[in-house]
Formats: sequence, C-alpha cells, structure tokens
Amino acid sequence: MSILISLLITFLVIVLVLYLIGMLPIDGRAKQIARIVVIIIGVVSLLRYLAVF
Repeated sequence: MSILISLLITFLVIVLVLYLIGMLPIDGRAKQIARIVVIIIGVVSLLRYLAVF
C-alpha cells in the first residue's frame, strides 16, 4: 500500500512542477528543456519505486 501512495505522490509532484514551469515567464526553448528534465527525473523516480533499478 505504501508503494501505491509513493507512486501517487511522485506523480502529483511531477504534474505540479510541470504546471509551475508552464507559468514561468521564460522563453519557449527554456520551458521545453525544463519540461524534459522534469519528465526524465520523474520517470526515473517512478521506476525506482517500481523496483526496476
């Protein structure tokens, strides 16, 4: 049960950070790079909770 909660919290944090990046007043290229970095970190952390690593 705690793995499910950890996965849910991680997913919500990723969505929140992506939303906040979208609100930043920076150019499109920097937003795109920031989104890619957040998604990569999020996928790695989700895979860690699923015991892939």
